[in-house]
Amino acid sequence: MTDDERSKIIQFVEERVPFNRFLGIKVCWMGDGEAEMTIPSKPELTGDPFRPAVHGGVISALADMVGGLAVFATVGSSQIASTVDLRVDYLRPGDVNLDIFAKAKVIRAGNRVAATQTVLYQSDFNTPIATANAVYNLVNQNWKIHKPEDA
Repeated sequence: MTDDERSKIIQFVEERVPFNRFLGIKVCWMGDGEAEMTIPSKPELTGDPFRPAVHGGVISALADMVGGLAVFATVGSSQIASTVDLRVDYLRPGDVNLDIFAKAKVIRAGNRVAATQTVLYQSDFNTPIATANAVYNLVNQNWKIHKPEDA
């Protein structure tokens, strides 16, 4: 994958997907078969106001997005990936006052499917708030990321 392709994918993920823009998702980095993303803390992400704790849907959305990004970092623009299965294990409440990070790696990329493992954490990678495993369907298709004015 070229730097230009990588830059276009990052711009697409951060700016062209309305849900990602709403959550404030940012790509920290992406490399061959790996990616890391973050969501900055904000009170609107609270799912349990009694603790308070981050909503589980925010955590699963980030896990799904970073896993997909790791897959794109592996297959490039030759294939489109769509989520087939996502399993999230919530290990501890996410602190609404801390940013959430997710680091994913592709553990297998075949002709038709790719599988990823993700760790979601806040202040310490070794103290995850959740882990996730996902499977993505791969479809051969050259796709282009259009400029906003092309949409």
